[in-house]
Amino acid sequence: MLLLTGATGNIGRELTRILDARDIDFRALVRDPARAATLPARAEAALGDLDDPDSVDRAMTGVTALFLLVPGIGLDHTRTLLRAADRAGVRRIVLISSAHVLIDPLPAMGSWHHERENLVRTCGIPYTILRPGGYMSNALEWIPNLRSGGPLLDPSGPGRFAPIDPADIAEVAARCLSEPGHADKSYHLTGPESLTVGEQVAILSRILDRDIKIREVTTPEEAVTARFPHGAPPRLAAAIAKGFALLRADTVGARTGTVAELLGRPPRTFAAWCEAHRAAFEH
Repeated sequence: MLLLTGATGNIGRELTRILDARDIDFRALVRDPARAATLPARAEAALGDLDDPDSVDRAMTGVTALFLLVPGIGLDHTRTLLRAADRAGVRRIVLISSAHVLIDPLPAMGSWHHERENLVRTCGIPYTILRPGGYMSNALEWIPNLRSGGPLLDPSGPGRFAPIDPADIAEVAARCLSEPGHADKSYHLTGPESLTVGEQVAILSRILDRDIKIREVTTPEEAVTARFPHGAPPRLAAAIAKGFALLRADTVGARTGTVAELLGRPPRTFAAWCEAHRAAFEH
């Protein structure tokens, strides 16, 4: 039995579809029963809360592999899951980390991912660490501005990165959860193209056949607003502002061939992702 955390998020939703299509039984740890209703019929929903270790232990019963995706900047939830996994005899963990851990010196945005990685490495259970860069699905955060007619905020200007489709991350995760050969390995995952935010907006504009206004941010506060329109906790806000400053300075953008090596096909392009999610932008 597989246990998924983050099963209703951008990566988790794609992973549930893949596992369902492959007739792989899995359990999803969810806090909200209403969100559990969105899972595939094959999914076994385990209602629980990461602040309640007893509920996590119950969800972990009979589990042999754990998909570990924990949001936020704390470590307590990761510790709770790893302790429960150890007690349950879990034999494989796939952790979603971040490419920010590869930056030297380590930025704040990568520090908590780095700490989580260390917890997983030292827990005694075979692991695979996935380190994606920016997600293509972050473009969905532009929808409120598109609907209001306001300009999209560009926090990185000339900076380039290779955004990845969460479905590709999910497919890599599914393989690492269900196939041998990935124990104690780390994979840096990117999309196939290094793009500026402006170039991403141009691609979306072409696909939607509409003019989309864009404006570069002028302050660190605006950079945070571009990612979190309703604000972010101070520590997270500072990390985001620093992360965008580093991105602005990177005019090349790292790309890897890891997705193609693992899946036997190239990763999906941003244009293909936009076409697949056109309806979300048009309604």
